[in-house]
Amino acid sequence: MKPLIHAEFRRLLATRLWLGTLLVAALLGGGLIGLLALVGPENFDPPMPGLHTEAGVRAVMGFLGFTAFVPAAVGTLAVTSEYRHRTINFTFLYAPDRWRVLAAKLITYGFAGMIYGLVLSGTAAVALFGAAAARGVSLGLPTGTVIELLGRLAVAMVAYTVLGVGMGALIRHQIAALCVVIGYLYGAELLLIMIPGVRDLYPLLPGGATAALTDFTAVADAMAQQLSSEPVQLLSPLAGALVLLGYTALASTAALLHPMRRDIS
Repeated sequence: MKPLIHAEFRRLLATRLWLGTLLVAALLGGGLIGLLALVGPENFDPPMPGLHTEAGVRAVMGFLGFTAFVPAAVGTLAVTSEYRHRTINFTFLYAPDRWRVLAAKLITYGFAGMIYGLVLSGTAAVALFGAAAARGVSLGLPTGTVIELLGRLAVAMVAYTVLGVGMGALIRHQIAALCVVIGYLYGAELLLIMIPGVRDLYPLLPGGATAALTDFTAVADAMAQQLSSEPVQLLSPLAGALVLLGYTALASTAALLHPMRRDIS
């Protein structure tokens, strides 16, 4: 297993993808949060509570959850690129036990997702505290709580990276896999929470679990306001984390088992 993991790391570092991904993480973490904090959530349209309130800080940091498509896409590309360029043939010839190849990818890109999450959260922390200091605003949450929330976001990014690997192994076609992953994250769940009856399942979906993990309820609350209904009750942060990890485990298991029975020609 170690040689395969080492080979996956070499494959990852041999391209500029890893550098570009870390740059995106820094731009999203530092740039997005810095911009939102400098503008001030009270100046949004519609206005939201300011940074001097707990709700305002949680709202600003919660927007990082919408960037989960980046690690999910990276995980998807980790597998689909091999099928697209036919390098998967040589990979499976070198390691006929396909589950070992996919397990190595899950481990490698899980670690890469952790690095992405740490860069994203670290730059977001610097931007948030820096913007608050520049504006002379005292944050409505203690520093320890802010760091904890950013740590939860980092965990979510790891989960979405591994989910991407699983989806890439299951679908294999690069464009189709990316469309499914990104389309689901940004379209399907939003449509589901608009359907009466079905919307009650939102807390158990990946997006709802992520919202619970990061304490970001703005989307669910906004949809409830538009539909003139009661807000969806999200799970606790711990339960949200467990649900998200459950999806990760499901995708990982499917990725390990399903490709073993499929022809790669």
